[in-house]
Amino acid sequence: MAPTATKPPAAADSTPVGHRIRALRDAMGFSLRDLAERSGVSAPMLSQVERGETSPTLAVAAKIAAGLELTLSQLLRLDEGQHVAISRAVGRRHSERGGHRFEELTPPLPGQRADVSLHVLEPGATTGGRQDPPMHEPGSRETAVVLAGTLALVVDGSRHELQEGDSVTFDADLPHHFENEGQEATRFLAVIAAGLRRS
Repeated sequence: MAPTATKPPAAADSTPVGHRIRALRDAMGFSLRDLAERSGVSAPMLSQVERGETSPTLAVAAKIAAGLELTLSQLLRLDEGQHVAISRAVGRRHSERGGHRFEELTPPLPGQRADVSLHVLEPGATTGGRQDPPMHEPGSRETAVVLAGTLALVVDGSRHELQEGDSVTFDADLPHHFENEGQEATRFLAVIAAGLRRS
C-alpha cells in the first residue's frame, strides 16, 4: 500500500494556508516564479496551493516557508497566540555606538516588512560612514521624522537639511547616513519598508 503524505496542521488563525502564502508573497513583491526559485517548489504547485486546490505536505510547506524567509511554525501561525503585539519600553531592543543611540519600536513578527525605530544623535554624531554601502535590501524605502533638534540626511551624495517637525522619504538601498551638526541632541523616528519595488 502506498504511503500517505503527511499534511500540515491548520493555521492557528483558521485562514487557509494557501491564502496566507499568497498574501505573504504579494507583500514581499514576489511573483510565483520568484517564490518557486527561492523555495524549490514548482510554480504550478504553488499556484494550486494558493488557490486551495491542494494542501501542501509538511515537507513542501517547509520549503515554501523557507522561500518566504519564515519558519514552518511562522508560516502556519502556530507561534502566534493573538493579533496584538505590544513592545514595552522596558526590555525593548536597543543599541548605542559613537553618539548614536537607537531603539527598535517594532516587535519581531513573522512576515513583517516594515520596522520603526527611535534614534538619538548627539552633537557631531552620525549614523555611519560616508562610504558605507547600502544599508537595506534592494527596493527598500525609509521615512524619517525629526522629533527634536536638527538633522542632515546625506543620500547618494546629496545633502538635505531637516528641522524639527520635518520628514523625508528616500530610497534606503542607496548609500546614506544622518548627521547632527547642531548644538543639541537630535531625536528622530525612522520607518523602513522593505522590498518595495520602484515605479
